[in-house]
Amino acid sequence: MEANEKSILSVKELCLWYGNHQALKNINIDIPKNSITALIGPSGCGKSTFLKTLDRMNDLIPDVKITGSVEYKGEDIFAPGVDVSELRRQIGMVFQKPNPFPMSIYDNIAYGPRTHGIRNRAKLDDIVEKSLRGAAIWDEVKDRLRKNALGLSGGQQQRLCIARALAVEPDVLLMDEPTSALDPISTSKIEELAMQLKEQYTIVIVTHNMQQAVRISDNTAFFLLGELVEYGKTEEMFSQPTDKRTEDYITGRFG
Repeated sequence: MEANEKSILSVKELCLWYGNHQALKNINIDIPKNSITALIGPSGCGKSTFLKTLDRMNDLIPDVKITGSVEYKGEDIFAPGVDVSELRRQIGMVFQKPNPFPMSIYDNIAYGPRTHGIRNRAKLDDIVEKSLRGAAIWDEVKDRLRKNALGLSGGQQQRLCIARALAVEPDVLLMDEPTSALDPISTSKIEELAMQLKEQYTIVIVTHNMQQAVRISDNTAFFLLGELVEYGKTEEMFSQPTDKRTEDYITGRFG
């Protein structure tokens, strides 16, 4: 791997159980920095569970047991003494349904920086503008920053949620089907945005949309029944999958 292919997340022998149900089985994957990695596979195959393991969101679920390791910048995220709120600042999450807070557009973006101790108004103004510009929505909302964020359209709300994630200056953005609730125009805006953002961030995106994976991702991981079946460069996987199960899935024989 070249220097820019350095992995920012390295997962080894990761297994996860919900009670007696094993949801992830021996996952090994290295996610390169400044790239978009797509996670594909049928519903219930473990891709969202895997995504939520990367910022320890699964910690919030009772009866979860995890073995193996997830290293972020060379440090095990499950090691004792890891500051989980700091981990989640560095590894941000954007969910399937846009979930703006019921407050102004400005306060949505300033919320994270404030919780991390930034109170200076000029600095907050700066972060709000920079984050909204980063999420390609500044021009649409700059004259209504004091208005309630719930008044935005679905596609705008999702870009606002991306801006909110950017406001705390993460390194990694996890996106769990961020366009599945959106119309085609909003979807293409989010896709364009993701491709711009990878210059500064590393993106891991769960998608049900195979064309979306082809359009925007550098690498694709195919999950099936809790296993990572195949992982590699997106164009190679879609043109010459090495596993019959991958071929069956991407050609629509099942899933």
